[in-house]
Amino acid sequence: MPQPVNTVVVGTVAFDAIETPFGKTDRVIGGSATYISLAASYFAETAKNDPGIGIVSVVGDDFPKEMIDRFHNKGISTDGMEVKAGQKSFFWSGKYHMDMNSRDTLVTDLNVLADFDPQLPEHYRQPDYLMLGNIDPKLQLQVMDQIPTRPKLVVMDTMNFWMDIALDTLKQAIAKVDVLTINDEEARQLSGEYSIVKAARKILQMGPSYLIIKKGEHGALIFHANNVFFAPALPLEEVFDPTGAGDTFAGGFLGHLVRSGDLSFENMKRAIIFGSGMASFCVEQFGPERLYDLTEDDIDHRVHAFIDLVQVDIQLVG
Repeated sequence: MPQPVNTVVVGTVAFDAIETPFGKTDRVIGGSATYISLAASYFAETAKNDPGIGIVSVVGDDFPKEMIDRFHNKGISTDGMEVKAGQKSFFWSGKYHMDMNSRDTLVTDLNVLADFDPQLPEHYRQPDYLMLGNIDPKLQLQVMDQIPTRPKLVVMDTMNFWMDIALDTLKQAIAKVDVLTINDEEARQLSGEYSIVKAARKILQMGPSYLIIKKGEHGALIFHANNVFFAPALPLEEVFDPTGAGDTFAGGFLGHLVRSGDLSFENMKRAIIFGSGMASFCVEQFGPERLYDLTEDDIDHRVHAFIDLVQVDIQLVG
């Protein structure tokens, strides 16, 4: 009988082809669930009484066994990852502009994702933490319906594509989660407000207790009730590939909360720093390559670099 997993991550596991001003790769592992689970695994490995992370996704039989083994070596269960014989995995190709904040999608081949029907194994159905990566909100709702007891924390990511074609369903999903993560452009679209503060207020009224607005190279904000916290991004000498940075951020954010077990706003501020630290590793190489072999020292040094960036002593005189 498999051990129940503590954290369920739902999303895509895929292949990407990426071109940036600094290079290109024709085929690299990608997908939201890949980045989220790899980032979170660095925290789950040290969490007390944590049975680990379970992925819910779908791939074709072209997906390499070596990557599945890599998931297992990180303490990530793939029992919820369906492998469809004779079919191809989801494939995305994109080209980034010089500013690395904007990109053009060149190819999107849904393949197995076209009829994805997520089914949670029995030992996935009582998680303490649920991370809903960026997929069709109809599928996000379907996953939540399979978990009879509400997890301690449900985090959800989404994007403007679903706001364009499935807004009503998206709002149903948003109403059921604790934390929503989107970027600033998506926050404006979802709320109809240009001011980020007004946008956040409107989105929080849709149901979530916490809203994280990602601003790419300009950091991230977290809103809760009347509280707001901003964490800048770490200035890096080289950024090779921003693909998956937002998902890596979510994995680091959630991983810290799982490890600490503290869901207060004060601790979520710390989680933002850990998420930002993990995302800063992600952009240093193509795909998730940088996330495969980090050490505890690597993460500690990076997080302390963030702390040094934001810490300041000011004495007011008057």
